[in-house]
Amino acid sequence: MSATATMSQLILAMDDETMDEQLSFAGADAIIILCLYAAAMILIGYMSGRGKALGKSVSDYYLASRNLGIITLFFTLYATQYSGNTVVGYAPQAYREGFSWLQSIPFFTLIIGVYLLFAPRLYAVGKRENFVTPTDWITKRFQSRSVTILAIILMLWGLANYLLEQLVAIGHAVSGLTAGTIPYHWAVLGFIVVMLTYEWLGGMRAVAITDMLQGIILMVGIVIMITGAFVLSGANVPDLMQSMAQDHPDRIGVPDTLTSINWVSMLVLVGFGAAMYPHAIQRVYSSRSERILKRSMGRMAWMPFITSGFVFIVGIICIDLYPGLDVSASEELVGMLANDVAGLNPFFYWAMVILFGAVVGAIVSTADSVLLSFSSMVSHDIYGKYINPKADDQRKVRVGKIVGLIMVAVLLWVAWNPPGTLYQIFVLKFEILVQVAPAFVLGLYWKRLAAWPVFIGMLVGATVAGAMTLTGNSTILGIHGGTYGLLLNFAICVIGSLLFPPKRAVQEKNYEMTNLERSVEIKPTKQV
Repeated sequence: MSATATMSQLILAMDDETMDEQLSFAGADAIIILCLYAAAMILIGYMSGRGKALGKSVSDYYLASRNLGIITLFFTLYATQYSGNTVVGYAPQAYREGFSWLQSIPFFTLIIGVYLLFAPRLYAVGKRENFVTPTDWITKRFQSRSVTILAIILMLWGLANYLLEQLVAIGHAVSGLTAGTIPYHWAVLGFIVVMLTYEWLGGMRAVAITDMLQGIILMVGIVIMITGAFVLSGANVPDLMQSMAQDHPDRIGVPDTLTSINWVSMLVLVGFGAAMYPHAIQRVYSSRSERILKRSMGRMAWMPFITSGFVFIVGIICIDLYPGLDVSASEELVGMLANDVAGLNPFFYWAMVILFGAVVGAIVSTADSVLLSFSSMVSHDIYGKYINPKADDQRKVRVGKIVGLIMVAVLLWVAWNPPGTLYQIFVLKFEILVQVAPAFVLGLYWKRLAAWPVFIGMLVGATVAGAMTLTGNSTILGIHGGTYGLLLNFAICVIGSLLFPPKRAVQEKNYEMTNLERSVEIKPTKQV
C-alpha cells in the first residue's frame, strides 16, 4: 500500500461529519488550542526574522544561514519525516494488517540509512560550493542542462503532490477538531495565512523552530496516547496476543510470500524516495557542521521505534479494544481511542486535545517546509539560472514568495474542485521522486557516472513508474512501479557509464569535486 493511499484514507477519515461524531473533545477547547498555536507560530516567525535582512540572501532565507544547531536540526528533521499522517493514518493500517505492518518501523529507519549514505558527503561538498537547492549538486556534478531540468521537474512534481495532500488534510483536520465551527474552506485559508506569515517573516529559521515545537508536542502526545491505550486495555499483553491468535490469526501470522515481497519493495521505495525530498536535503545544507549533522542523524535512527513503533502498538491494541471494524470504520480508529482516553480523567482529556492540535501542527509543519523548498527551487534553480541569471538574491527571494503564493492558490483550486483524472495523476509521488536517487547516491562516490545515462535512467524510471500507476497496475508481483523504475534507473546509470564513461579530465574533475579533503568548515557567529 502506498503512502499516498494512506494519506487519501486519512483525508476521508477526517471528514467533517465523521469527526463531529467521533471527537467528544472537539469544539471550544480545540479552538483555543489552535488559536494559541497559530499565535505562537506567528510570534516565532517575527522573533526569528527580527533585526535580520533575511530577504537579501537566499542562504539566510532558505537555509537559516547554514547555522542550525543539533537540537533544532534534529527536531526539524523529525518533523520533516513524521507528519500527522503518522498518527492518524498508520494506526488504522496496523489495525487492519496486524503484525505485517511492522514494516512501518524499518522503512523509517531505512530512510536514515539512505541519508547517512550520501548526506555527510553532500553536506561537505555543499558547504564548500555554497549549494542552496538539491539540484545545485546535479548542476555542478553533471554539467548538463537536460539532467538539471529533468531533476527539477521530478522534484517539483513530488513537492506539489505533497503540498496538495497537506493542504487538504489541514482543512479536514481543523474542521473536524473544531466540530465544524471552523468550516473546511476557512480552515485551509486561515492556516495558509498563518503559515505564509511566519514563513515570510522568519524564513527557514522560523520553519525550523516551529518544527522543533511541533515535533516535541507530537512526540509527547504519542507517548500519552499509547499510555492511555494500555490503561484502557488493562496492559495485559499476553491476553491480547492470545485473543489475536484466536480471533484474527491472519493478523499475527507470518506474512505470505507476496506480502513479504511487497514489504521489501515498499522499504526500497520509501527509503530512497523520502531521502530525496528537497526540503529534507536542504536541511542537510542547513547544518552548522558535519559533526552536528551526523549526531542529529544518529539520534533520528531511534525515532522510528518511539514514533511509528508506538503508533503501530496502538493499532495492535485497538484490535482487541474495537473488534470487527471494516475499512471505513477503522479509519476513525484514532478518534475512537482519543474519545475513550479523554474520558479517563482531565489530564488525559487535555492531553488528547493537545495531541490532535499537534496533529494539525505536524501537517502544517510539513506544508511550510514543502512550500519553502518549492519556492527556493523555482526562484533559485529556474528563475535564477535560466530566466534571469543576473538576478540578485533579494530578487530571487521575492520571486520565490510570489511563486509560492501562486502555487498555493492553484493547489487550493485543485483541492476544492478535484477533477477525477487529476487524482490518478497526483497519486504519483515517491514513484517519481525516487528516480533522482542515483544522481546523488552514485554521483557522490563514482567519478565515472556520466550525465547522459543519468538523464535516460531518470526518464525511463519515471516513465515506467508513471505508466504502471496510471494504468492501474501500481504493483506487479508485489513490486511497486517506482521500484521497477528505480532498478532500471540504476542499471542504465551503471551500464551506460561503464560502456561510455566521461573523458578522463571530466572524471578527475568529478573526483576533485567530491574529495572530502578539500572540504572546509565555516564557523558561524551564532548557533540557531
